[in-house]
Amino acid sequence: MSVSRDTDPEEHSDSAADTASSDATPPIRSQSPLASTNANASADPVWIKPGSAAFRRISIALFLAGYATFSLIYCVQPLLPELANHFAVGPAESSLALSLTTGFLAFAILLAGAVSEAVGRKQLMLISICVASVLNLIAPFLSDWHAFLVVRALEGLMLGGVPAVAMAYLAEEIDPKGLGMAMGIYISGTAIGGLSGRVVIGFLTDLFGWHIALGAMGALGLIAALGFAVLLPASRNFVRRPGFQVGYHLRAWGRHLKHAGLPFVFLIGAFAMGCFVTVFNYVGFRLSDAPYGLSQSQIGLIFVVYLCGSVTSSIAGALSDKIGRGPVLVVGLLLAAFGVGLTVSDSLPVIIGGIVILTSGFFVAHSIASGWVGRLAETAKGHASSLYLLAYYLGSSIMGSVGGWFWDQGGWNAVAGFAGSLLLCALFCGLYLWARAAQDIRQSRNEVARAT
Repeated sequence: MSVSRDTDPEEHSDSAADTASSDATPPIRSQSPLASTNANASADPVWIKPGSAAFRRISIALFLAGYATFSLIYCVQPLLPELANHFAVGPAESSLALSLTTGFLAFAILLAGAVSEAVGRKQLMLISICVASVLNLIAPFLSDWHAFLVVRALEGLMLGGVPAVAMAYLAEEIDPKGLGMAMGIYISGTAIGGLSGRVVIGFLTDLFGWHIALGAMGALGLIAALGFAVLLPASRNFVRRPGFQVGYHLRAWGRHLKHAGLPFVFLIGAFAMGCFVTVFNYVGFRLSDAPYGLSQSQIGLIFVVYLCGSVTSSIAGALSDKIGRGPVLVVGLLLAAFGVGLTVSDSLPVIIGGIVILTSGFFVAHSIASGWVGRLAETAKGHASSLYLLAYYLGSSIMGSVGGWFWDQGGWNAVAGFAGSLLLCALFCGLYLWARAAQDIRQSRNEVARAT
């Protein structure tokens, strides 16, 4: 099978299995104003065009979903030194407050795509954001470290209902010509959420303490959930599948894992995210120590670089629609690697500059990779998205914690070396995908030439 810039049809036998499974249980559509499915949906896709009112509503709604999800996930990251001091644990153990969240998130995402087939896209995302926000309100009142970790793990379990389903919703509803732009806007919402979860909580912590700061992030999540519920339109091209058909879901995941290109996209997500989280997990420990001695709000300000990610992800998504995903992806990974290299400097401005470049490159790579999943997977897009995000968050959870060992053993240079090796692995996968896409384009042109 070949990997093209636009699409890569799956085998007809796989599609037939999909069809047979869907024939066994007819689709269900709902009239509820909060429903994921439009009762008047037709068998043929009804695409939402870029620039339309519906496109703008979807963009804002999923921007809010991305914001809420990632602010709730990462609001503890700048607090890791505070948590280590408060609960009397080490840096590597304190990172579990984030790693457990992303680890449980990873496995929840794997199931979320399947569950949303029966529950509905919109309902599942809304419930996930609301429950996770309430858990974030509860966490500051817990005095036991292990109880705190349990709540953070449950938060990750609930938030799994957003990322994979959001990607599937966009791939199902948005005109393919504008999918890159829509995905870029959603990713920019995750960037702003990550920014808010890190920067705002830093200032709130200095003013009121980390307990109030953490609770405030939960309240902001509930506000974002309200906007999401009001703005997101009902799906036009999605139909529910009642029940949980184990065989259908296993076949869908299996087809994606046998795909010629998708597993390499999954690996890119794992390696790139592993690098990114490792750097951000331990840079706070480095900069709060001598000779820098930065305060919590000063460290939080560094995370303003997430604005660069918001901008570059949107630009990269639109650019990939014009010149192809391969070259944009590779450039993003090279930028990220250059940024990691700069962080080994002892100069604070150079370190911050490296973090800016790393962030820009990472969000370029993530935006392209996540959009590529939706284009390569012609059927069961929710399952493909869930596999990508499973790899993505397992990379965050496992490699982010492993980075603590490198910090303990060799300091920042060891952390940077580990992060750089992860990006090198991602780059090899990206070059493979680019080469396969170019080969497919050449073959298509040769076939057209022979036909004429």
